[in-house]
Amino acid sequence: MNRNQQFLKVSAAVGTVALAAALLRSEYERAHFVVEETKIASPKIRSAHTLVFLTDLHDREFGQKNCRLLEAVREIRPDAVLIGGDMMLVKPERASLAVTESLLEGLSGLCPVYYANGNHEQRMWQEREEYRGLYLKFRRILYKNRVKYLSDGSALLWDDVRVSGLNIDKKYYYNFFPPHMSARAVQAHLGKADADRYQILLAHSPLSFDAYAGWGADLTLSGHFHGGTIRLPVLGGLMTPQYQFFSRYCEGTFEKDGRCMIVGRGLGTHSVNIRLGNLPQVCVVRLQPGAAGQQG
Repeated sequence: MNRNQQFLKVSAAVGTVALAAALLRSEYERAHFVVEETKIASPKIRSAHTLVFLTDLHDREFGQKNCRLLEAVREIRPDAVLIGGDMMLVKPERASLAVTESLLEGLSGLCPVYYANGNHEQRMWQEREEYRGLYLKFRRILYKNRVKYLSDGSALLWDDVRVSGLNIDKKYYYNFFPPHMSARAVQAHLGKADADRYQILLAHSPLSFDAYAGWGADLTLSGHFHGGTIRLPVLGGLMTPQYQFFSRYCEGTFEKDGRCMIVGRGLGTHSVNIRLGNLPQVCVVRLQPGAAGQQG
């Protein structure tokens, strides 16, 4: 065996070991979530509130009937849970509400729950005739568990905080280069933002932060990008579900003109079942009185 052959053999062995290690690590990450906290202040907020934001579960279970996830939420003792969409997987070959139903049953016993659509929920009633029955079942589950459904709707969380859920038109989801969304387009779905109360917006895709802030959202909560699937040092998230590479909005907290957006890494996966350097996330948001902005 010559030197080149030896080099190729060693390289192949090292590559195989590295791939195996990456796959094992990915499997570990998919099964272990973290709880991460952000504090945000505003003069519109008159008393402190604790929110839990969950997004992109995609039928993932952390323990039987998501017992580990429910226990984590219970320990936080939130005043409300906000769900940002895509809790289930809705595809022609797979569509079930079993995981969503058991999770909502558990959450509804802890605190008020507010649910906004992601692209998978919208698919049930917008795109395919075969999902109509599934959508009706979904609505029954929400009603049974007293979950407030924010499908292009709004609700008062408290006297000082309002939350709205935006249904994003599918042209913004299914293009590699989606069109620009305007604040006027958001208003066409939701009416005017509440200027007197702290306005929270559940908008599944984070790509249109400018539009959300321009509409009047003091805080936008988004997901959809699954943290970028694989997170690399310095470069951030590798790829979004729309095959955009190294998007700045894969995860984290962003500010614009005194308004904030938190992009959660989500809890599950679907078409690309990989997480690497990208642990699933339960987002805790501590709202408190004070000067506007992120507090830590």
